[in-house]
Amino acid sequence: MSGSRGRLTVITGPSGVGKGTLVKRLLEKHSEIWLSISATTRSPRDGEHDGLSYFFHSRDSFDRLVADNGLLEWAEFAGNCYGTPRAPVIEQLDAGRPVLLEIELEGARQVRRTFAEGLQIFLAPPSFDELERRIRGRGTDSEDAITRRLARAHEEMTAQSEFDAVVVNDDLDAALAQLEALMQLG
Repeated sequence: MSGSRGRLTVITGPSGVGKGTLVKRLLEKHSEIWLSISATTRSPRDGEHDGLSYFFHSRDSFDRLVADNGLLEWAEFAGNCYGTPRAPVIEQLDAGRPVLLEIELEGARQVRRTFAEGLQIFLAPPSFDELERRIRGRGTDSEDAITRRLARAHEEMTAQSEFDAVVVNDDLDAALAQLEALMQLG
C-alpha cells in the first residue's frame, strides 16, 4: 500500500436499521476494507471457523485479553463475552488498510475512549415507525423480542449526537454513497 496508516471506522445503529446489508454492499464495492473479526467465548456454530467467523476463546483466555488491554471494546451477552481484538486492527491499520467495526452502541462508546481517532458513524432509520416496520417484517422474532428490540432502539436513537456523523438509511444507494464519502473511499 501507500505506506500511510489506514483509518478506523466504527458503524453502529439500532437492530433492523440495515447495518448488515449496508456493510455487505460496502465490502463488495471496496475489497480494500478490512472488517474486524470479533473474539467470543461462545462455542462455534456449524460452518463457523476460528479466525474467519470469530476468534473463539475460553473464558480464561478472553479474561487475559481484557486484563492485558488486548481488546478495543468488549461486553457480555447471555453468558458469553464478545469483543474486538486490538492487535489485528492495529496490524491492518499499520498496513494502510481502512478498518471497519460493525458493533453495538456500548462497544462504540468504549472504542471512542480507547481509540479516539476512529471515525464514529451512527446509522439511523428514516423514522422510528419505519424501523418498527423493518423489525416486524423480518418475521423472526416473538412479540416480546420485538418489544425489547424497539425499547433498546429507542434508547440507541437518543445517542446519535455522540457520533461524528449520522447516516439515515432511507435509500440504500444514497446511504452507501454517504458512507463512502465519510470514509473517504474512491
